[in-house]
Amino acid sequence: QMWEEAIALGKELAEQYENEMFDYEQLSELLRKQAQFYENIVKVIRPKPDYFAVGYYGQGFPTFIRNKVFIYRGKEYERREDFEARLLTQFPNAEKMKTTSPPGDDIKTSSGQYIQCFTVKPKLDLPPKFHKPVSEQIVSFYRVNEVQRFEYSRPVRKGEKNPDNEFANMWIERTIYVTAYKLPGILRWFEVKSVFMVEISPLENAIETMQLTNDKINNMIQQHLNDPNLPINPLSMLLNGIVDPAVMGGFTNYEKAFFTEKYMHEHPEDHDKIEKLKDLIAWQIPFLAEGIRIHGEKVTEALRPFHERMEACFKQLKEKVEKQYGVRTVPPSVDERRGSRPRSMVRSFTMPSSSRPLSVASVSSISSDSTPSRPGSDGFVLEPLLPKKMHSRSQDKLDKDDLDKDKKEKKKEKRNSKHQEIFDKEFKSTDISLQQSEAVILSETISPLRPQRPKSQVINVMSSERRFSVSPSSPSAQVTPPPIMPRTKLSFSLQSNLELNGMSSSDMTDIPPPLPLKGSMADYGNLLESQDLISPTTSPPAHQRVSP
Repeated sequence: QMWEEAIALGKELAEQYENEMFDYEQLSELLRKQAQFYENIVKVIRPKPDYFAVGYYGQGFPTFIRNKVFIYRGKEYERREDFEARLLTQFPNAEKMKTTSPPGDDIKTSSGQYIQCFTVKPKLDLPPKFHKPVSEQIVSFYRVNEVQRFEYSRPVRKGEKNPDNEFANMWIERTIYVTAYKLPGILRWFEVKSVFMVEISPLENAIETMQLTNDKINNMIQQHLNDPNLPINPLSMLLNGIVDPAVMGGFTNYEKAFFTEKYMHEHPEDHDKIEKLKDLIAWQIPFLAEGIRIHGEKVTEALRPFHERMEACFKQLKEKVEKQYGVRTVPPSVDERRGSRPRSMVRSFTMPSSSRPLSVASVSSISSDSTPSRPGSDGFVLEPLLPKKMHSRSQDKLDKDDLDKDKKEKKKEKRNSKHQEIFDKEFKSTDISLQQSEAVILSETISPLRPQRPKSQVINVMSSERRFSVSPSSPSAQVTPPPIMPRTKLSFSLQSNLELNGMSSSDMTDIPPPLPLKGSMADYGNLLESQDLISPTTSPPAHQRVSP
């Protein structure tokens, strides 16, 4: 489960597949594995093994382990007693030492075998790339892996014993062990190369303990925010042990030991450390508030009285701390440390498309309305689509379409009337004899012997929406002028009336009718290339029948 190491090796292989071997099939498979490793790092909870310091003292051991100390990495969930039993099976004649202090020369030079074993704590050494706060799920790997320094703390009392408060004179003797290589490595144990010892004062121990407690609360909050299905029991025990410290007394012992006038007068150099301890106590309140809020959301009915008592204890604790040390607000790291999307955004993007609410932009695109969307709405604001709003928008669209249709009809009628005025103006000065010939044309136009023009052509000509372009390559268009027949609009309207009176398209002949008459030569195209196209049943043009 050391996926971080697998990712590092995978990156080396990916470089070879991509730039040296050009094996993209292997590269794609490798990248899929890496993606799974990254997902496992965030989602899978890995067990944290314990580390044990083992000393082999006496001349009865082999030379390569004689009078030396080694750091062992235990197996998953392996307790110290099980590890000691496993170790003593290799040396059945060895004697287990009862103390954790370094032995004297008499034991080191004796002919027997003495084994000293105790649990040590690995010291976190984060890689340089983690230069800002990251998720605890990512950092937890480096708390027990790639570690080279280990510490063991042993309490030591100095001065007079205070029966009322044991924290006032409790010093910590801390031993640091540095191994030859980082653990885990090619072996599960390495030799200790250097050992040094430091002493921690009671005030420094109190600061360290408060910092560790706050980190523990924060980490558990992050775990429950990342995975709502986690059991609630560990959170209940942690919160109740802090807000209702029936046994140890909580940080009240620190107040009695260090926040007194006597201690400040005897240790003026510790003023900054006392202020830091007060600040840590004040910061614990917002962490506890967040933890109790999560506990209240997940608590069962059976544990409801327990939760209510915990809330009552926290209320008293909060009033006391905020009155003495000030009010602190939850830092951004509690909610933003994970660096992931907000839960609402993640939920909206992972919902199926069928149940996902439509945005305003989606509604407007579906209705294809030309009106702009409401102000302040965009594609990122997800709003439910109300049926009432959709109905009103559709009704507005229908009303607007009707208005547009009326406007088009008015423009069309205006355009036709304008063409009629131009046509009448051009033929107003025509000779009176032409008008006499108009009656002849009319009588022939409405004659049943004349084939009827299709309805589509009549509509196209009347609406004046279809124009024929002039082809410069047509010789007849340049030489022979088209016949001029006035009153074309009247003749075509009569044809449409005939069609309404019962003449169907089945009465039409295969001979095409003549082209519609225009007011100028340029309106005829290259379709009229010869006079032979004119129907034989049509009378000759008017200007040929007029007598001089």
